[in-house]
Amino acid sequence: MGKLLWHTMMSLDGFIAGPNDDMSWVFGVEGGASQTVSDVVESSGALLVGRRTQDVEDRVQPGFYGGAYRGPFFVLRHDPPSDPPVVKGVTGRFIELGIEQAVALAKETAKGANVVVLGANVARQCLEAGLLDEIIIHVAPVLVGDGVRLFEHPGGTAVKLDPISSQVEGGMTVLRYSVGRDGA
Repeated sequence: MGKLLWHTMMSLDGFIAGPNDDMSWVFGVEGGASQTVSDVVESSGALLVGRRTQDVEDRVQPGFYGGAYRGPFFVLRHDPPSDPPVVKGVTGRFIELGIEQAVALAKETAKGANVVVLGANVARQCLEAGLLDEIIIHVAPVLVGDGVRLFEHPGGTAVKLDPISSQVEGGMTVLRYSVGRDGA
């Protein structure tokens, strides 16, 4: 059975997006199209995406993973419009479900392949529900200074991560962790 992966790019100072969800800093980073990205795209049977991530995607890119991902995706939102999202010829679905039901739907759709989570809020919900299996982070050699943090939990809750690998790909360092299931 496939895994639930959180795949993201992060600035060295811990942001996955700048102020106002600005992602322009991502496009100037060498090594964006790496072997890890290719592996994630090829092994994924579905994406579970947050509303803000979908909004940014609509604004700045020709589709998920620069248009390389061509499979089904689900946009988790509390106010889904009636029209399904269309990303460069690939149709997704807006869903208004709890995180457990959303993950179950994405896993069923993935048919044994991995499901990739895109978006800090959806990833946080998956972590809190104990659903996330792995985190893959491309650390970009840039300081953004402000914006959307990789992980934020008011009051601070430690999440145990077990290192799987660390490697340099192009100008980035790719960190891969499994998510501990027994708390901090």
